[in-house]
Amino acid sequence: MSNILIIKHGSLGDIAQASGAIQDICENHKNDDVFLLTTKPYFDLFKKNPFLKDVILDKRLPRYNVIYLYFLMRELKKYNFSKVYDLQNSSRTSFYKRILFPKANKEIWSSTETTLPEGTTKKDFDNDSVLSRFDHQLKSSGINTNHTLKPDFSWSISDITQIKNHYELDKYIVLFPFCSPHLTSKKWPYYNDLISIINEKLENRLKVVIAPGPSEIKESLNINALCILDNDKALDISQLSALIKDSLFVIANDTGPAHIAAHLGSKGIALFGSHTTPFKVSIERENFKAIQVQELSKLSAEKVFERMSDYLNLKY
Repeated sequence: MSNILIIKHGSLGDIAQASGAIQDICENHKNDDVFLLTTKPYFDLFKKNPFLKDVILDKRLPRYNVIYLYFLMRELKKYNFSKVYDLQNSSRTSFYKRILFPKANKEIWSSTETTLPEGTTKKDFDNDSVLSRFDHQLKSSGINTNHTLKPDFSWSISDITQIKNHYELDKYIVLFPFCSPHLTSKKWPYYNDLISIINEKLENRLKVVIAPGPSEIKESLNINALCILDNDKALDISQLSALIKDSLFVIANDTGPAHIAAHLGSKGIALFGSHTTPFKVSIERENFKAIQVQELSKLSAEKVFERMSDYLNLKY
């Protein structure tokens, strides 16, 4: 029996995407103990993953903090990992490789860098979809991939019966009108217009809810929908997954919750401007689709409602 390490620091959407790859790695190492290195926001979440032996915390302090790096590397070396699967594929994890296994090839350290197709530059390879890149990386490292291209994030779900009872949630649509402050190009501006149309056309038969993150609670006051919290605090990731899974439909910007919905098999739509493509971020699934326009400000609420009602075959 050997110890195996997976590295996945974040972000939320990326973790949902990587669920299939993590499952494939663990299933291909059934006789080994598989550990995962992650950051604080996702530590408790990964503790719930049934395929992992345990989770190791990386505080991800600046690289010039040599004292922290020394203790992190000393901690990792204790496990005597026989193989590392770098699913983060960042400059930071490449730095870790140079410290832990400076001469390692793909047999010891699996990453985009060590499994890059011959004759292909990393820049060109990065134009492929996220899930295709994971699939190539793992297959090149000897992993049979049964789940990588179809991640299942349902392991993340927790019981939210009390929360649903508190808000009297039965049939509801969940919207995610938020995005990171530095990524405003991802933000569709007409959620309140959409809510008005939904309530008018459907005569309030369906509740419209939002679930802001910790930094979005203040902004949520500007959205005319029922705000779902847990004792005045933002839902944790497992609660959020459950809220999404139990919804009739999800409409979201290209953010973490949209990727959760896609990889839970939920019905929904993600709204894309020109910042990237649905193909590249692997968000379109059997039940989850995308609308892409050049400028999000030119995508009307009527158009989004039309797509939703067609998808759900709504009568109004």
